[in-house]
Amino acid sequence: MCTLHGDDESHHEAVAPEVVAFPESTEEVRAILRLCHERRISVIAYGAGTSLEGHIQAPNGGVCIDVSRLDQMVSEHPEDLDCRVQAGMTRSAVNDALRHTGLHFPVDPGADATLGGMAACGASGTTSVRYGTMRDNVLGLSVVLADGTLLETGSRARKSSAGYDLTKLFLGSEGTLGVITEVALRLHPVPVCVEAATARFDSLEAAADAVQALLLHGVSVARCELLDATAIDAFNAYSKQSQESCPSLFLEFNGPSSEAVAAHTELALELCEEYGGRDIQRSQDEAERTQLWKARHELYYASCALKTNGKAIVTDACVPISRLAELVKATAADVEAQGVVGPCFGHAGDGNFHCILVYNDDDDADYLQRLNKVNANLIERTLAAGGTCTGEHGVGSGKKAYLLREKGESAIQTMRALKKALDPSGIMNSGKVFD
Repeated sequence: MCTLHGDDESHHEAVAPEVVAFPESTEEVRAILRLCHERRISVIAYGAGTSLEGHIQAPNGGVCIDVSRLDQMVSEHPEDLDCRVQAGMTRSAVNDALRHTGLHFPVDPGADATLGGMAACGASGTTSVRYGTMRDNVLGLSVVLADGTLLETGSRARKSSAGYDLTKLFLGSEGTLGVITEVALRLHPVPVCVEAATARFDSLEAAADAVQALLLHGVSVARCELLDATAIDAFNAYSKQSQESCPSLFLEFNGPSSEAVAAHTELALELCEEYGGRDIQRSQDEAERTQLWKARHELYYASCALKTNGKAIVTDACVPISRLAELVKATAADVEAQGVVGPCFGHAGDGNFHCILVYNDDDDADYLQRLNKVNANLIERTLAAGGTCTGEHGVGSGKKAYLLREKGESAIQTMRALKKALDPSGIMNSGKVFD
């Protein structure tokens, strides 16, 4: 069990804790942390283990606090579009519990992660172009600090000017400042109607220009994904399909009526056509929508299948939208030049893109070195373009050096000072975010 709790879904080596605790209340979390604080024992919070940057590695052994039994809805306030959940409740469980209200929590990281983990990593996903990220949709937190102190942040009010924003301090802190036990969420109405559409383009630049036009015209797009030709090739091989090998946009629109959604879809597709979009398909039928989006939903597994027993380094850069096309194009060219396997795709609506760099146990050191060179070059270009080394996966143990490059020494020293104030013994998820 301990080995399991030191291993996430990333390419990073598993490093197991010595003990796994399964608290069933905030009070039990407080008791565990008080004991660990007194004895200077390292602590790692664990949700569903879906992180991608080695967040749950336990380099100093210590205690893993698995919050999976903190899995209840605490309170619902549908009239105010908010609710409060325990940190171990998963995204799908939250939406199942809210089904009777006509509301949902739309942040979708692509995995059935826990809300505590999503908050700790500042997660987002395909819907962030419309609904924002965890940083936009968390109203408050219950956090147990390193010494067992319980801290309540935020309020149910939609805005506040009262003091420091402690909620935002813990969003993206990756368990280095405390253990989140409850999360207050901003909710949104379940859309009455959803329409999906796809369009093919002759170049990445044309597809990215179309996305920029959608945003500048205020088109209410709910999801906006860009796949390069290699990504389409991977899907075709994996699913025995024959889609055209070219840059492709996958769009989704939702709203209160079929007519309202259709109007946005029509405007979006007209703009796509202006930038060379062709072979356009659209549908409001659920089965047809699923089929249209199939290439995007299966992309991770399709990419890994490009190699026998394939594994992947999933990059996570984010740039200003106007720079997205050149970054994706340069990365795709780098993949080809280095002779590695690496389909590219992105959440085009917010400038977040990924390259799935595939390898397996048979690859030699030279191949892995070339693979890592593609990743390093990608980050260099991203930072030069005014972007960030991680749009949604977090820093963990894998991107500490890149965070220093991005933020600078003064920012890292400020983060260290905050950690020192809240975790003077340095027991909370040590070795993550910065050394």
